[in-house]
Amino acid sequence: MTSERKEGGGAGEPDLLASCYRSALDLAREEQVRAIAFPAISCGVFGYPVPRAAAVAVDAISAYLIADRLLERV
Repeated sequence: MTSERKEGGGAGEPDLLASCYRSALDLAREEQVRAIAFPAISCGVFGYPVPRAAAVAVDAISAYLIADRLLERV
């Protein structure tokens, strides 16, 4: 049995995770959502380390909110 999971941190995982947050925020904006909550994306079955995932999430969301103020609560 082979796994298609990319492990080891050398396959652009931080960029992929940040892109996931940006895509979700784009969708929230399109739907005129004012508040959104996120789970610890990729930290479950994919095993992404929680501290690194949290840093990626904070950076991606913060950068997004600087450019787009529609969301009131994340």
